[in-house]
Amino acid sequence: MKTNKLFVAVVAALIATNSFGQTVDEIVDKHVAAIGGLDKIKAVTNVVTERSLSVQGMEIPSKTTIVVGKSLRSESTVMGNSMVQVVDGATGWMIRPTMMGGTGEPEDMPADQVKQQVGQLDPFGGLVNYKEKGNKVELVGKEKVDKKDVYHLKLTTKDGQAMDEYLDATTYLLTKVKATMNGQEGEIDFSDYKETDGVKFPNAMDIANPQMGTMTFVTNKVIVNGKVDDSIFKKPTK
Repeated sequence: MKTNKLFVAVVAALIATNSFGQTVDEIVDKHVAAIGGLDKIKAVTNVVTERSLSVQGMEIPSKTTIVVGKSLRSESTVMGNSMVQVVDGATGWMIRPTMMGGTGEPEDMPADQVKQQVGQLDPFGGLVNYKEKGNKVELVGKEKVDKKDVYHLKLTTKDGQAMDEYLDATTYLLTKVKATMNGQEGEIDFSDYKETDGVKFPNAMDIANPQMGTMTFVTNKVIVNGKVDDSIFKKPTK
């Protein structure tokens, strides 16, 4: 009986392994290759992205400047009002129009909000070089999302933030992320990948959460390793 139980356990383990077919590292390596390869990714020092946001019937232009691992500035114009969010190292500041509860003047960004924004300093996500970054990745399984086969990975960052990431089982590009956003569960769908200087970026993002509903971002322009003036990350003085 003991032998039979051992045999059943071994067979069950083999079935489970074969159902995934690939290890976490094999899947992540193909994901990195699909983006453009590690050498191309490491060569990117900054990314400037111009997008338009469609929300509640309005088209809102936005521009995001990222100096990889260091600084981020996101700015948009809402009904003639400027909205700015900046993270520079471990600190941040922002400008919120009065219609959004602000003063229209530069103000310090709360520490918890800075922490949430820090992840965006890495435009390629936590899967790329995840071990060097101190992240952990678990293969949950192969599933169907929007009728397509995907690999479901659970990513836990070194500071304890967890998120579910879904990679297209054919292209190995990221199609969906589920995570907690401002205390609420949210989803981001990525699609329409296009190549800039040998690196692929999603040209469409749909962000959905219970508080804001669904917001659609469409990329109009991506500049890799352009000239960035460091002064744009410094908080203006009165």
